Amino acid sequence: MPPVKCIHLLVQMVLFGALVLFVAVSHVSALDFSYHDEYRLGRVLRNLSTVYPNMTRLYSIGKSVRGRELWVLAIGKYAVKPALLVPNVKYIANMHGNEVVGRELLLHLADHYLSTYQSNETIRTFLDTTTVHLLPSMNPDGFSKSQVNDCEGITGRNNAYDYDLNRNFPDKNYRGRQPALQQETSLVMQWINATHFLLSANLHGGAMVVNYPFDASLGEHRPRYVPSPDDDVYRHISLIYSRSHANMFEGKSCADTFPDGITNGASWYPVLGGMQDYMYQYGSGYEVLVELSCCKYPNASELKKFWLHNRDALVNFLLAAHMGVKGLILGQASDSKLSFQPLEGAVVVVKGREGIQFSSTSQGEYYKLLLPGDYVLVVSHPEYRTESTSFTVQDGQVTRLDVRLFLNATSVSDNSSAAVTQTWLHCGSLLIISVLWRL
Repeated sequence: MPPVKCIHLLVQMVLFGALVLFVAVSHVSALDFSYHDEYRLGRVLRNLSTVYPNMTRLYSIGKSVRGRELWVLAIGKYAVKPALLVPNVKYIANMHGNEVVGRELLLHLADHYLSTYQSNETIRTFLDTTTVHLLPSMNPDGFSKSQVNDCEGITGRNNAYDYDLNRNFPDKNYRGRQPALQQETSLVMQWINATHFLLSANLHGGAMVVNYPFDASLGEHRPRYVPSPDDDVYRHISLIYSRSHANMFEGKSCADTFPDGITNGASWYPVLGGMQDYMYQYGSGYEVLVELSCCKYPNASELKKFWLHNRDALVNFLLAAHMGVKGLILGQASDSKLSFQPLEGAVVVVKGREGIQFSSTSQGEYYKLLLPGDYVLVVSHPEYRTESTSFTVQDGQVTRLDVRLFLNATSVSDNSSAAVTQTWLHCGSLLIISVLWRL
């Protein structure tokens, strides 16, 4: 091919590539304030992932009862390749299929994070040190049946098998038989187990308030305040959201009154099998439930208002992941006094808050959200000696505290016995071989 034609073709290819990128970017930046069905929601997430390949990872945690994908968009510097001690946080929306505002807000939040990453120092620092996971719809089957302007109804609330997914999680307060575990619930539980989430919020509709654990107490069905061991932390992070919201902090929206726009779940009305209590009791993380709108399925013309009212709250709430203490739990290797390796499944508690036990990850990581003050961290494991360490949390920063666990006497004895037994077996085998050879 002549050089001139070759250059001409190359220029055409470059221009075509630029045009494709321009169209993709334009499509993302033109994200409108309308309700996105399954196809359009997936297209928005795929476009964001295509335009920002180094900052996003699009994946599915599985399919709903009717075969619809539960898409998650991970955003952050380490979204593609996770890094040690970079916490994971998440938002889940549309758990009740007819509560739809959160579904749309998460699309706009994703676009906001990515489009302002270069220009907003707070967001850039946050995404460089945190990975955000957004699940816009946990119940796409329910959403497909719900109807716009249905403010108080229940059509589409439950999943395809007519189960309320926010009454479907394992709960230590159940006395009788628990509801059959649903597919969507099981997928979220597997996701939580595979991805350690430090801080989460579950976005609902029908009121305007931040609801924090506990949601219930054992065998009791009347409303009353049931504080968790981390009640101070939960109140603090709930207030971050309500006070960052345009008017939630006023506490007089819809037909309810909530001082400061927050409430203890059981004080409002008891719920068994809720996701936020499951996350706290079993998932080694903190979660709240945010009610976003008085009307569950408002007209699309109101979506822009909801975004402007919640944008700062959605951003500021997750910033709270960087407070308290974090570090690595390292266990002594059985074959060396000086070698230590990441220890999974170590139990981590803060003295005075023993009611909830967190566990270290497969990489030995642990996290605890704490307000400024002096604390004692207690780390235990069946094969190691329990360690207690004092530490201080300063305002506006995370304390790094790594803990080494030493094998207990029983483990050392067992290992020594095993080594002796192995040595004797080896020697016995050599003796038998020697005798047989002589024969």
